Amino acid sequence: MKVNLAEPRGFCAGVERAIRIVELALERFGRPVYVRKEIVHNRTVVDGLKPKGAVFVEELDEVPEGSVTIFSAHGVSPAVRDEAQRRGLHVIDATCPLVAKVHIEVLQRVAEGYRIILVGHHGHEEVEGTMGEAPDRSILVQNLEDVEKLDFPPGQKLAVVTQTTLSLDDTAEIIEALRSRFPDIRLPQKDDICYATQNRQQAIKQMAPDTDVFLVLGAANSSNSLRLKEVAESEGKAAYLVPDAAAVDPKWLDGARTVGVSAGASAPESLVEELLKRLADLGYSDRQVHIYAEENVQFSLPTELNT
Repeated sequence: MKVNLAEPRGFCAGVERAIRIVELALERFGRPVYVRKEIVHNRTVVDGLKPKGAVFVEELDEVPEGSVTIFSAHGVSPAVRDEAQRRGLHVIDATCPLVAKVHIEVLQRVAEGYRIILVGHHGHEEVEGTMGEAPDRSILVQNLEDVEKLDFPPGQKLAVVTQTTLSLDDTAEIIEALRSRFPDIRLPQKDDICYATQNRQQAIKQMAPDTDVFLVLGAANSSNSLRLKEVAESEGKAAYLVPDAAAVDPKWLDGARTVGVSAGASAPESLVEELLKRLADLGYSDRQVHIYAEENVQFSLPTELNT
């Protein structure tokens, strides 16, 4: 019995950058440093930063005026930035540059007279931040049914952007439906779905023919992790999203000769190692790495931490 281990998996450049920003801010400014929301969607990461002096809050009114405050990797709306300025907070922005790119795209298209159609998931922090750039000019589409409900006046210029952590296949289907209904709709200049999300999904697809059951490490509120589970299921495989090795039910593996393992972009490699050890204890000691792509992307740090 063997394990098929996906490569790439786990941390992406945006997640590594966000975590490093918190660590450097603590070194530079001392504790406490306040972080709005989870810096990335993973409880292990968050719990690891708390003893170092990071204080996680839901909203800025929980932060003492003038304090060092970090915005999470998922981005924020202008309204949140304005509130931070009113409260005199020393803000360090850990927004993933690929998310920030979508924000800039929205502002450019609105300035050109477009209405924005954002493909994404309601309630996700990234979507809230992106919609917040132009709330009166943006509409959220989550599925094909939402596309059918759209109604715009004749001649309305339309542009589509997407959340960065969506399913490639589902998003392509929605965009094709939008193009069918609105042939002149303006598509993103480059794929909004980030490189890491794409690579991890494609790795799952590549492994699927030789895999019986998939285990995906990631948090239940991690969009890209959930999409990995869904991609495996779309390939006809049983798949389970688990926060850690202890959450694995051995019954899931009954009759499985090969277990596929991947991890969402916010799941640390330490969780992968623990899962591999658990699987070895269950008899899956043979390990084969499936390499889909090599990632060497790096993002620069904010100026105030890069000097």
